[in-house]
Amino acid sequence: MTRGMVKRWAGALQVERPDSWTCWLLRLFVLPPASLPEAELVAPVPLPPPRPVPERAIRRRPLPVSRRMPLGPPETGQVFDNPSLGSAAAAGPAPAPPAEPPTEPRPRWRAPFDAFYRRWRAFDFAPWGHRMEHWAEAPLWQRRVVRSALIVVGTAAFWMAATTPMSELAQAVFFLAMLGLVLVVRRIPGNMPTLVLIGLALLASFRYGWWRVTQSMDLAPGWESLLGGGLLCAELYAWLIMVLGFVQTSRPLKRPVAPIELPRDQWPTVDVYIPTYNEPLSVIGPTVLAARDLDWPADRLVVHVLDDGHRPEVRAYAEAAGVNYISRDNNRHAKAGNLNNALAETGGEYIAIFDCDHMPARGFLVNTMGWMLRDSNCAMVQTPHHFFSADPFERNLDTFRRVPNEGVLFYGLVQDGNDVWNASFFCGSCAVLRRSALEQIGGIATETVTEDAHTALKLHRKGWRTAYLNVTHAAGLATESLSGHVRQRIRWARGMAQIFRLDNPLLGRGLTVMQRLCYANAMLHFFYGLPRLIFLTAPLGYLYFEFHIIHASVGVLLLYLLPHLVLPHIANAHIAGPHRHTFWSELYETVLAWYVAVPTTVALFNPSAGKFDVTAKGGLVEETHLDWNISRPYFFLVILNAIGAVFGIFRLFWDPQEWGTITLNMAWTIYNLLALGAAIGVAREKRQVRRTTRVTSRLPASLLLTDGQQINCETEDYALAGVGLQGLPPSLELPAGSWVAVRLFDEGTPHLFPARVVSCRNGRMALSFERLSLDQQAALIRCTFTRKDAWQNWQLHPQSDRAMQGLFEIARLGLHSYGELLMDGMRSVKNHSLALPGWVLRRWAHHTRIH
Repeated sequence: MTRGMVKRWAGALQVERPDSWTCWLLRLFVLPPASLPEAELVAPVPLPPPRPVPERAIRRRPLPVSRRMPLGPPETGQVFDNPSLGSAAAAGPAPAPPAEPPTEPRPRWRAPFDAFYRRWRAFDFAPWGHRMEHWAEAPLWQRRVVRSALIVVGTAAFWMAATTPMSELAQAVFFLAMLGLVLVVRRIPGNMPTLVLIGLALLASFRYGWWRVTQSMDLAPGWESLLGGGLLCAELYAWLIMVLGFVQTSRPLKRPVAPIELPRDQWPTVDVYIPTYNEPLSVIGPTVLAARDLDWPADRLVVHVLDDGHRPEVRAYAEAAGVNYISRDNNRHAKAGNLNNALAETGGEYIAIFDCDHMPARGFLVNTMGWMLRDSNCAMVQTPHHFFSADPFERNLDTFRRVPNEGVLFYGLVQDGNDVWNASFFCGSCAVLRRSALEQIGGIATETVTEDAHTALKLHRKGWRTAYLNVTHAAGLATESLSGHVRQRIRWARGMAQIFRLDNPLLGRGLTVMQRLCYANAMLHFFYGLPRLIFLTAPLGYLYFEFHIIHASVGVLLLYLLPHLVLPHIANAHIAGPHRHTFWSELYETVLAWYVAVPTTVALFNPSAGKFDVTAKGGLVEETHLDWNISRPYFFLVILNAIGAVFGIFRLFWDPQEWGTITLNMAWTIYNLLALGAAIGVAREKRQVRRTTRVTSRLPASLLLTDGQQINCETEDYALAGVGLQGLPPSLELPAGSWVAVRLFDEGTPHLFPARVVSCRNGRMALSFERLSLDQQAALIRCTFTRKDAWQNWQLHPQSDRAMQGLFEIARLGLHSYGELLMDGMRSVKNHSLALPGWVLRRWAHHTRIH
């Protein structure tokens, strides 16, 4: 009977293998809701004819995962796995789909629930959003008296709801009611529903915080109060960052591109700065050529290479490319000093700054200067930093272009939110600044190692406005290794702590309240190191020493904790959408916490400590390996948590009275172990031997053979060193090393590039460019990296956040990392065991010769 019931449920939910618990978890928590096949709605007894269904209640049945079509247009010669989706041009009748195993009829009691679910999914909430927006814009709320009264009443109601004691049953009902309301509101589009979600999330979190402070603390002196106070401080820090984050991201501005209204011969003069220190010419050169070809009057544009490395080869390259070369006799204040030195030697009205690995699109100045010319008080226009190469997280965890990386949230949402409050930051590259504004504040800030954010703070204190244009107009290289990534983040964290100590945005004149909050969040965010370490070790106090750092029963704790965890996650997922996936922030903080905790703490007491550390670009990883130096803290924390988990298992047997407390701390420890395992996976550097990064993109192209034959095709990917072609005749075969030419197009203008064949098979060809002149290199960049649409729709599968999917992804990565460590250990033992007999024989021979 039980087996039959399980089969019926599996058939109803479309679980592929009922005997696999992973298939059940995927279907229940990760995959989209299963639709109801018509065959399963047939009851064993005759039913009256169905009533006509409204059109809005009809929704398309999603394909099972194993039979989904890939996104995007099909490649040449692609054959679909699903016969029912074959091409209409295919000859002959389509083969019949494989017969599916019969399923038992669905129980009658499920019919009302299924009907309600279908209606719920088909219901159109858009009119509700329009009504809420219309109601919020009513003239009544524009009156100052009414708004003030509403704020007072709302604050009083919020305080009462957040601090009123409740029984356990009342708290459970309160949570379920808020959860139901949140599940409805999150489906309503518009800004007002977002504010309602934020309010509900803050209410749940404030109730938890009030309960923690007033009812769950042991104030008696001792280890329990000390450890409990440390955990409470970490939670209060996380709560503060969450509140400030809601303030920043609740109303993103989404500023459009402003056209330039002046005649082209009246456009202002612009200096382009490309600062460099020790980067190779293979990194600097493409940026110089891209900047030289910016769409701007040639007599009003000057490109300057600012070389703090004093290298003759860079000077020679600048002269050959026709750009200006600037060097200085000292390297004081690192990048900020380099920019200030150029500021004194140039005279353009505006300054565009690009890191030496950021290639600007040709329309960069045309699209950004409109806001500068429209607003005479605008000191800076910042655009996103986009990276077409994978960072260590994306490369080592194989999430490139699938999971949003660390910068997508900041450049995709946070900066847009800052723009509402005139608090957009200068990010050091991909920006245009007004010379007169920089001169008023004494140039680029040199007091800290994060000169960009400090410069923006000084501009805002002087009353200047800044703008953020959330359109990608430049692309560059991400850090190649985790060690380089960690060094870069340490510099950022130290610099933000220095600003907080030397020029605290919460103090001083010139800033609005919202500007102070936006800057405070940006700086306080980098103090996450110590709180994250507390979260990674907090359950060990109980598992090791039976310290009760939270004085409450497990049931009461969960009644307050679950709303604090669930509702803010839902609100954040609604706001962030495709910009950040749940639980990935915890992974980033887990990887970096150990390394940023000390620098930020030291900078608070000694702001002058530390120096500017240049981020290396263009490096290689010869072999896949685990970076033991960078991963030592992770192994230390893994050992601590693993021992705690073992203690917890034993305590379940010898102290079963506290099974609830033990289980809760065990679950917390297991989550920490999975996150630390994923962190170790990030430290496993994958092999990277390409000197130039390939970008996957389909562009029209033509292949020219030595016999004059021309074959139209398209690119599969491209790089500065070569290109991959597809759509060629399958019969085409060329030996490796053969000379060909490939034609690419720059907005319709063809350019021909000589190349050698690297491989040619199955209608695909890999080419390596040979002996390109400087002009040909510039043309290649125009045809590929600096096109107007080069970085549109960059994510392969952009999707909104789903919390359970993020949790399962982190768990999978953690388990996979531990599995690789186990395999490495087994291989090491095997190698040592094979080498042991030889070592014994060598020692015996040596001993025989001596005697």
